[in-house]
Amino acid sequence: MPIFVVVKDNKMKHTALLIAAISGIMFYISAFSANAEERDTVYVIDIMQDIDKSSLRRLTMGLRDAEACGADYIVLHLDTYGGAVDAADSMRTAILHTPVPVVAFIDMQAASAGALISIACDSIYMRPGASIGAATVVNQNGEVMPDKYQSFMRGMMRATAEAHGRRSDGTWHRDPAIAEKMVDTAGVLSFTPDEAIQARYCEGKAEALDEVIALMGLDDCVIVEQELSPLERFVLFMMSPLLQGIFLMMIIGGIYFEVQSPGLGLPSIIAILGAVLYFSPLYIHGLALNWEIALFVAGLILLAVEIFVTPGFGVAGITGIILALTGLIFAMVDNDVLYFQGRLNLDALLRPCAVVLVSTAAGLTLSIWGASKLYPRKAFSYIAQKTELRGDEGWVGVDTQSVSGLVGTEVRAATEMYPSGKVKIGDRLYEAVMEYGSANAGDILKVVRTEGGRLYCVRLPR
Repeated sequence: MPIFVVVKDNKMKHTALLIAAISGIMFYISAFSANAEERDTVYVIDIMQDIDKSSLRRLTMGLRDAEACGADYIVLHLDTYGGAVDAADSMRTAILHTPVPVVAFIDMQAASAGALISIACDSIYMRPGASIGAATVVNQNGEVMPDKYQSFMRGMMRATAEAHGRRSDGTWHRDPAIAEKMVDTAGVLSFTPDEAIQARYCEGKAEALDEVIALMGLDDCVIVEQELSPLERFVLFMMSPLLQGIFLMMIIGGIYFEVQSPGLGLPSIIAILGAVLYFSPLYIHGLALNWEIALFVAGLILLAVEIFVTPGFGVAGITGIILALTGLIFAMVDNDVLYFQGRLNLDALLRPCAVVLVSTAAGLTLSIWGASKLYPRKAFSYIAQKTELRGDEGWVGVDTQSVSGLVGTEVRAATEMYPSGKVKIGDRLYEAVMEYGSANAGDILKVVRTEGGRLYCVRLPR
């Protein structure tokens, strides 16, 4: 826009020129700012890994940051062979609930859980040679799971496709029947880019991210790539299934060694360290809730009572183990996926249960094996008591079976019995307790019963 300054007085000439210059500068600054504001912002999130809790955290952080920076579009740069169904369910839910349009760019693979996540996006673009589909649920050995798991996955795939609604001509934007067939165990459905375009499961092909943006009709835009801080990268690293399994084994192994040698020592430190490393990333991510941690701590307290207060293996110990394992399992569960279509989804507990129970079994096995290998070594002798209890130093071993044969035998009180003390049979001393009353040293007593290696006696009349 031209700027005109009319000067009637020659004396005002220099002032007018200064005003004109300032006005021109302000005009071009405002024009540049307006142009910058009109440019769309595209936020890019990379998911180039197996689908698990760490990829879920990466996605949720990216969606949150994209909304915070006012992004107009989110591009999910995806390349995965699949992974955990519970994490994929949480990711597709987060995408469907995001107000910002999400575009999936399948770099090469969007298999299994990756297909579910891609279908949740508003648009899909694929690199030539990429594929999408093959969403049959399998276990860690690649074996097909029973039909109830397939039914659950088919329901999620169908509901995700239906969430995009219908086109103006009444047809589905994403045909739910096609999404459901991707889980079919009889003939697994997987699309190439051309096949996906024909089935309306892909909007176009692109070699790189800039081509995707061009196909979206954004000729001039600001691209913001997700950047993780060192702390966030560390948290994601700590949430890997392998490390979580190691932390669980540290907890179980520490508790096992503590039971074998009660006392606050190295085993306790290892167990506490394992618990901190296990719960910290899950708590930061929002998976481990306060009540789940409290449940685990309550279980440890009951185990401590069993070890230090009432030695044995009773109600406190069994209850403590159940509470501790329950806390460990539920800390790994995304509580948002426990309910699916208005009903409790117990399938979401399967993977956490498997991880915790397998790690527990492995931890116990390694602890039992390690105890036999480490205890004889001098470097580890401080972990357990290795003192030899010798008879010439006053220590007496009791054979409970042989003691039970002394019922009815007359013995002599070797010490005062008020009500417990020692009795003498021949040259050997035995722990004894008066069944009732008391006795003086030298009194003749009769053994009426035995229990726990002790003789229970009554005094005979003189």
